[in-house]
Amino acid sequence: MADSKISQIWQDSYETFSATHHQSEIQEKASYAILNCKSGKLGCNISRCSECGHMEIHNNSCRNRNCPNCQAVLKEIWVDERRAEVIDSPYFHVVFTLPHELNPLIYCNQKLLYGLLHRCSAETLLELSRDQKYLGATPGIIQVLHTWNQELDYHVHMHCIISGGGLTPDRKIRKSKGRFFIPVKVLRDKFKGKFLSCLNLCHQKGLLTFSSACSRLRNSYEWNEWKSSLYEKDWCPYIKETFNGFGNAIEYLGKYTHKIVISNSRILSVSEDQVTFSARGKKPGDPRRSITLSHIEFIRRYLMHVLPSGFQKIRYYGFLNNRMKSKNLKVIFRLQGHQRFKRRYAKLSIAELLKAVWDYDIRICPECGCTSMKQLGRMHAAFG
Repeated sequence: MADSKISQIWQDSYETFSATHHQSEIQEKASYAILNCKSGKLGCNISRCSECGHMEIHNNSCRNRNCPNCQAVLKEIWVDERRAEVIDSPYFHVVFTLPHELNPLIYCNQKLLYGLLHRCSAETLLELSRDQKYLGATPGIIQVLHTWNQELDYHVHMHCIISGGGLTPDRKIRKSKGRFFIPVKVLRDKFKGKFLSCLNLCHQKGLLTFSSACSRLRNSYEWNEWKSSLYEKDWCPYIKETFNGFGNAIEYLGKYTHKIVISNSRILSVSEDQVTFSARGKKPGDPRRSITLSHIEFIRRYLMHVLPSGFQKIRYYGFLNNRMKSKNLKVIFRLQGHQRFKRRYAKLSIAELLKAVWDYDIRICPECGCTSMKQLGRMHAAFG
């Protein structure tokens, strides 16, 4: 926890932030997790060397999905599970981004509209993939919702990894030739029409909430004018990456699945009331930039990206849909002759996983060097 600069910001300024800013229950929960992670307030594990008697106390992690200290192990386990689901085909990384004019409405209807973005992204890819003009088969899709940009501002977009091969209706394999098989303009028009049509249906059914920032949209005339302006905008999805060597597609996606709004490694400095962090250049090829915010503004932006309770930011579609995945993969691997990748870390304990991935052996005593550290037990937090 010594290098947890984000935790330092919360320790220095969260109390002040709480006094002046409203938070949802889930945002408060995330903040207390960041404050207490590895602090000892969540309990600890005690280990002792059976050779020299040296004792170690390891404070517990919070395991909150918004905490920068708790994602590395979860990411490795997730990537390992997905590795065994990779088929022999090209893979593509497609990104759908919503216009910023939608931001106020999305923010006050997060669970509904984040879910709608997931559904419309998947339906767009699946419907076009099944068309004989393009792939003529059902691919596998993994989608990950992100809501931020490099400045930590609100920027809602969906990362999709889609296989360039899939199952035809008669249960055969069809593969693309290595280039993304759906024209971007076709993808754009389909996605735009689908999302706006579903959004309008939500409006007609009275499912939307309107904050002060978008209160004018309660008026039906204003709503129709605003909706028309969105149809005129260029909703341009883009193909971020193509994997001809398909084996690295899942490793690549692992960078996105358990990524949070900002990691400790991007924090350059933390002063008494300001934080400076690095960001990519605004255009490809531009040098990295430094951005400085007050602690209060940093916390405000960070908490904007805490997802609603229970919301699944990673979802699976096509032949990877949870209900039919096992059966579909058995068919695909049988047709392709064999399963290319196997899980590396199945059935490993956390200690064994740390050794396998990071070459860190928690059994080695830091005093005598013997492989004899053994866990004595756990100490639970005791709050007064």
